Amino acid sequence: MTSEVMENDNKTLDSGTLTDLFVNLQKSSALLSTEEEQTFLNGLLQSKELNALVNIHSKILSNVERKRFFPVPALSDGMQVLADVLELIYQQPRRSSDCQELFLMLQKPHLQGLLCAHDAIAQKDYYPRLPDIPVEDDEEEQTIKVVQLVKSNEPLGATIKTDELTGKIVIARVMHGGAADRSGLIHVGDEVVEVNAISVEGKEPNDVLDILQSSEGTITFKLVPAECTMNVRESKVRVRAHFDYDSSTDPYIPCKEAGLDFKKGDVLHIVCQDDQYWWQARKEGDKHMRAGLIPSRALQEKRIVHDRGMKKDEDEGLCFVPVVAEGGLSCSPEPVRCLLGADNKNKTKKIIYDTAENDDFDRELIATYEEVAKLYPRPSVFRPIVLIGPPGVGRNELKRRLIDTDPVKFQTPTPFTSRSMKPGEVDGKEYFFVTRQQMERDIDEGKFIEFGEYKGNLYGTSTSSVEAIVHAGLVCILNPHYQALKMLRTPLLKPYIIYISPPSLDVLKQTRMAHHARSTFDVNNSRGFTEDEFQDMIRHSERIKFLYDHFFDETIVNADLADAFSKLLAAVNRVESEPLWVPASWVQ
Repeated sequence: MTSEVMENDNKTLDSGTLTDLFVNLQKSSALLSTEEEQTFLNGLLQSKELNALVNIHSKILSNVERKRFFPVPALSDGMQVLADVLELIYQQPRRSSDCQELFLMLQKPHLQGLLCAHDAIAQKDYYPRLPDIPVEDDEEEQTIKVVQLVKSNEPLGATIKTDELTGKIVIARVMHGGAADRSGLIHVGDEVVEVNAISVEGKEPNDVLDILQSSEGTITFKLVPAECTMNVRESKVRVRAHFDYDSSTDPYIPCKEAGLDFKKGDVLHIVCQDDQYWWQARKEGDKHMRAGLIPSRALQEKRIVHDRGMKKDEDEGLCFVPVVAEGGLSCSPEPVRCLLGADNKNKTKKIIYDTAENDDFDRELIATYEEVAKLYPRPSVFRPIVLIGPPGVGRNELKRRLIDTDPVKFQTPTPFTSRSMKPGEVDGKEYFFVTRQQMERDIDEGKFIEFGEYKGNLYGTSTSSVEAIVHAGLVCILNPHYQALKMLRTPLLKPYIIYISPPSLDVLKQTRMAHHARSTFDVNNSRGFTEDEFQDMIRHSERIKFLYDHFFDETIVNADLADAFSKLLAAVNRVESEPLWVPASWVQ
């Protein structure tokens, strides 16, 4: 009996089965109590609709049966598993040689690329996204969907607006991870017809929000589905923010309660970039499900350019263009106006200095967000430590003390020069001595991190000399001019950049005078710093931060030399032992 039941369970319902049912029905018409019932069943079994459904059912079952003989993915998040394994191995205090080999192998770009392709296939990310099949209704009828959500302390996670063309209330945005998103039933573009049996026809977004705020328990929406709804897959992009953001003070955010506040240096998980002006994001590591709104890169760049232009001329460059206001389904909306730029009028401000210090500030250097990924430390492969700061701030002394802790491990590259060798000097020790023609040719080919001329001779530090130290399994220590960052910050070198900052002017003067610090601007190092030198140090510091602050991995304020050196040692140890966020291109 068991085997017979299994056979019946596995039997595919097809058109032949329907025919058998129809024949048996004719033979057993006596079982039906009325002629009406018999007519109904006859019509049902012969209907085109039922036969079409049965054919589709048969094809689906046959496809499922065929797929049993083909391999299927065991999981669809291989990259996340890889990241978890790396973290697990890294946390082991003592790693075996096998663990170490696995740790290095899992960081190889070819393996990670393979896993990315695997995840895309497992998630069927290659399928074309087709619009929903249109519903054939009568001209006067309209498809309506009813959605019920339970109201709680959690925001519903959507915003509404008035459609410019139709004047209807529509869903403007669905926040990833929010209640509306998790329901899977509310989509951007859906028209709101009723809320809790109250028609919203002719109402404003504020009126709808009043209805929601006065509602308790279950909230029922009647919605007209958007013509085309697509489920947008959550992005995996991580960025480091280069500015502070407080949504409560932003007059342009569509919904203040939907905003995500963050500080400069925070790593954000960008989950959706569909909107031109407002991205959806979470803070990295935040377990909160719902994403929040942050200004997009384009919007923030326009704001920065506008603010800088306003300092020069309040009437120059940018204009404010009103757009349709949105209301949040969980907050009181503010009138929204979006900041837009007139590209043909706005010219990016340029700052020109003398030939020795020529800093051109252009649009590509406007710091907003930088895409990042985690870089794991590798044994015997150390990132160069770069100390940046204004003249006189104490970089040379910090560098000297760091090298003195382990002169073998910490090395500084030997510079090149075009001057003649002096008696007692050894090529490759104090300098690499080359001809001026050779050095000029190498400079033109971009082989030098920094270079300059002194008393008619060229001096410089080459990229190859830094690479040689790294390849030898040593830590390269550099304290170049800040303009060298453009040449240093590359995927090849992967430097860790520490900005040595002076304290406030009062503390700077107090600490230097208390320790009888000698001026580095004096060739003989025979006097203290002057008032003008202190002022110049602060001025240079502000300029460096303005231009290159987004390049710094860490900032150490040198108010007390011993304390600053302690922080420098901690930073160096952290670079050697902890996975850190770096530009995404460095790990691809």
